[in-house]
Amino acid sequence: MGGNRVRFKKSAGLLLILCFVFIPVVQADKAVVTTDGLIIRSGPGTDYSRIGQVNTGKELYITRVENGWVEIAFNNGSGWVTSEYVDIHSNSSDGSDNTNSDDGSNGLGNIFIQHDNTHLRKGPSTSSDIIGFANKGEEFNVLSEEENWYEIANDEISGFIVKEFAASHSILSSTGLEDKTIVIDAGHGGRDVGAIGASGTYEKDFTFQTMKELKKELVILGAEVVLTRRTDRFVSLDSRTSLANITDTDAFISIHYNSFPQTPEVTGIGTYYYHKHSEELARSVQESLISKTGANDREALNEDYHVIRQSFNPSILVELGFISNPEKEQLLETNSYQKQLVSGIVAGLSKYFK
Repeated sequence: MGGNRVRFKKSAGLLLILCFVFIPVVQADKAVVTTDGLIIRSGPGTDYSRIGQVNTGKELYITRVENGWVEIAFNNGSGWVTSEYVDIHSNSSDGSDNTNSDDGSNGLGNIFIQHDNTHLRKGPSTSSDIIGFANKGEEFNVLSEEENWYEIANDEISGFIVKEFAASHSILSSTGLEDKTIVIDAGHGGRDVGAIGASGTYEKDFTFQTMKELKKELVILGAEVVLTRRTDRFVSLDSRTSLANITDTDAFISIHYNSFPQTPEVTGIGTYYYHKHSEELARSVQESLISKTGANDREALNEDYHVIRQSFNPSILVELGFISNPEKEQLLETNSYQKQLVSGIVAGLSKYFK
């Protein structure tokens, strides 16, 4: 009997361990998208093909995270998004079904579905059962709304959808950057170090840093990016403009930083254009840069710089700060401020193309 009790205790203990190991976990991490036009790719990298696109506020269920990329459930399969433009949260579901019972209201108008295979759920929660699918262009009557959800119905089906999947028209929102070709020119390089900063830094290194960050964000948002230099090497001005001219360029951006050591307290960002057809692009980017950074506004001005004078397509040159100012030089070396600069350029491009 003693031996049997020991075996029973061992078996009970093993069963308890197995329960902890194999009981399905009802909580799952989710990624909330923080930018419009985020590209979903077939694999963890920008070299993989685009299979979809999502906008700010979209909740994506996470399968795994790998080297800065997040695998998410997508279209009955999986896809990948960069972790840089999502906030990861713990999705604690209590299993409750908060179905809205306001069936009698039909005064909220009609909406159109923006994506094929949009999930219709039993209740206003991603933990509610999927009861059907709606396709792009289908029209539904809105019965009620609750936070980020609509309760919708037509003659065939009813259910709940996330608001961002619906619109009062059938036009899919976008950043305007999809399939646009952007040529990024990291100023100077190689033996041409450019301006010299307060602590001996080189302009060529700042422009290269900004170029890499800008390229990454534009590719994520669906743009085709062409670079005038990919390494720290000298490239002539004529070669830079020739590349932009032989490419089907939608916008050419030459990145630079200023230096005025005689007056080190000088600060600010300026954007320059030569041809009249580039003025709108320059003003759009300049306004967004100032909005995102709070920097001193040196305005969008007409200037005779070689790379914008010899470029046939919309072209601008941005001076993103004074590295001769010790305080600004330190700020410009930080990743957080570089991201602000890039965010401003991208917002300006998006506004221009829209």
